[in-house]
Amino acid sequence: MLQKLFTGLGFFIFSFACAQNDTIPLTLGESIELGLENNLDLKSAGLRAETSEVNFKQTRSNVLPSLNAGVNVGLNNGRSIDPFTNAYIDEQLSFSNAGLNLDATIFNGFRMRNSIQRDRYNLRASEMETEEAKQNLVLDITLAYLQILNNSDLIELARLRLEATEKQQDRLKTLYDQGEGNPADYTDIQGQLANDRANVIDAKNAYFSSVLNLSQLLNIDYPITAEDMNMLLEPVKYQLSAEEVFEDAHQNLATFKAKELRIQAAEEDVSVSKSLYSPEISLFAQLNTNYSSVARLYNETGTQRSETGGFVTIENQNIPVFTNEIIYSEEAIPYYDQLNNNLNSVVGVGIDIPLFNGFRAKNNVALEKIQLKESKVDYQNTLLQFRQAIKKAHADMEAAFEQYHILQEQAEAFSESFRVNEIRFNSGVSNIVEYIISKNNLDNSLIRLANAKYEYLLRVKVLEYYRGNM
Repeated sequence: MLQKLFTGLGFFIFSFACAQNDTIPLTLGESIELGLENNLDLKSAGLRAETSEVNFKQTRSNVLPSLNAGVNVGLNNGRSIDPFTNAYIDEQLSFSNAGLNLDATIFNGFRMRNSIQRDRYNLRASEMETEEAKQNLVLDITLAYLQILNNSDLIELARLRLEATEKQQDRLKTLYDQGEGNPADYTDIQGQLANDRANVIDAKNAYFSSVLNLSQLLNIDYPITAEDMNMLLEPVKYQLSAEEVFEDAHQNLATFKAKELRIQAAEEDVSVSKSLYSPEISLFAQLNTNYSSVARLYNETGTQRSETGGFVTIENQNIPVFTNEIIYSEEAIPYYDQLNNNLNSVVGVGIDIPLFNGFRAKNNVALEKIQLKESKVDYQNTLLQFRQAIKKAHADMEAAFEQYHILQEQAEAFSESFRVNEIRFNSGVSNIVEYIISKNNLDNSLIRLANAKYEYLLRVKVLEYYRGNM
């Protein structure tokens, strides 16, 4: 009872929303276009592909030399070494130094080349995985769209059942009011009418759920309806075998292409790890200079005589000794002049030869080989899963096709039986129980027929998806 209550409430909310906002009819093509534009899972797959592209660009840029500049500026108090004279001083000074460093890898066991090739494969694999996400989304949208159409048909069947019961109830009510016929017939038809009304609510709620499912795939929040009724044409027997479908899937699906590219990337990873055994040759260069606030330039301005403090004795007379001293003027050396005067450069070649690194190279190679084997196993597992899924979908498709024709015959038989029983009941020859049983047999056969038709079309769409035709 609670389930029926919540079901009715959900349908009421849906009906109220549709009354407030006109529904927008969408064809299957329009639905797919909206999904490809709005679906969040597809956007996430696209972002992962963009990340792989950035990684590839960075790996490719690693072949370029690195060039870095640095500048330091500071203030020093107390005893320190003058960066200009390298002498100890005990005063406040400001200083700065600047440098330019260049590093370039000349050879590292083809690590960079193999890394570039690896990330190129990873980029293409990510693009194929994005394409796989698109293919999966198109299939999901198609199946959700079919479900809406099928549920729409079931609503129509439920409505027609309700109309037929209402007409019969009106007839029996007239007889009941006139005191004719069996009063139990009227109450039985009332019970059948309530059952048919509940079935209409269930059908509408199922339709509402299928619309919500499609809206979620399309990432939209406005009411929609499906109008591409041509998708529910009469089933035509599928001509391809399961093995033919699998061969097409193997050739066309992005899933397999992505797995193959991941295997190629894993092979390159093995080559990258092997480069740890090789020596690395690199070129380095530096350009440095510095500045000190205590640096001075002394310019000669002349000479002067001055006593040395010594003397000579001539004839018992002390005569002081004089000397000529050069006179200098002190001048601060300008900032840019110091930077230019203090320039020094270094250039060289470095060789890094691996002798022993705790078996890191060996273990890395072993790990990458295991990863390669895992990629190959994953590929084989994917092949197996798709082969089994295709076989099952093909078997389900054939069963649905056969079931559809059997149910078609059953519906025709029950339709004729109901026609006869309705005439007999209206004529008073048969009772209400026979009428209701005959009516329910027909109604249920029509529902099963509609579901079988949907099931067949669904399986065909799944098989066409596997072939890469979505």
